[in-house]
Amino acid sequence: MSYENLTGRTAVVTGAASGIGEAAAVLLAAQGARVALLARRGERLDALAEKIRANGGQALAVVTDVTDADSVDAAVERVHAAYGAVDLVVNAAGVMLANPVDDGRIDEWQRMIDTNVTGVLRVIRAFTGDLVGAAADGRTADLVNISSIGAHLTFPNFAVYGATKAALTHLSQCLRAEFGPRDVRVTNIEPGLTESELASHIGSADLRGMVEGMFDAIGGLAAEEVADVVAYVASRPRHVNLRQIMVLPTRQA
Repeated sequence: MSYENLTGRTAVVTGAASGIGEAAAVLLAAQGARVALLARRGERLDALAEKIRANGGQALAVVTDVTDADSVDAAVERVHAAYGAVDLVVNAAGVMLANPVDDGRIDEWQRMIDTNVTGVLRVIRAFTGDLVGAAADGRTADLVNISSIGAHLTFPNFAVYGATKAALTHLSQCLRAEFGPRDVRVTNIEPGLTESELASHIGSADLRGMVEGMFDAIGGLAAEEVADVVAYVASRPRHVNLRQIMVLPTRQA
């Protein structure tokens, strides 16, 4: 599928080493955007950048840890030096850890909050000036946050993960009130079961088995199918904001 209005865009995609982030980066680049790939795993980013360039796209690998403010600041400098200002930000970095709350795994809670909430805020802070400036110049400017259906549904042992995604969904809603009047679009995408590395983050074999059983029973989305939604919303006319999208496998209630 071909999308209008993506050629010539300058995008930053976090979590670009795998899953939805990787798929979104590949698709945006294929549609003519220059894409800065942000994630922690440098080898994966380098391989992805080479793949994109081999297919005629433009990509910059930038090793970044969104839980580290200095790392994000350094990434901004690299992106600006290579590509200039950014007009499309996709926050796809995330981590899903599952255990009963009474296990008291503060280390896991903190990691999810630092990545799924504070990490997103660091990236937004880093590129808000770019997005507002692009919109002021009459160009399309997009902030796309990848949340989760877990922001709404109840999954036992996933309480803190769901809470971080609920925070991201609400943050996106509030940011529209701040950014919308300045012509910066904010889109919150909530995927259901999606093939990614998130399930591998789960330490408990029983809980991993539960997630695998859900995939067997329901079937999951491919990361590329969620990336298709990212590209679609970013390619709409600049006065059209698809503000909230849930995308689920047909069999997922």
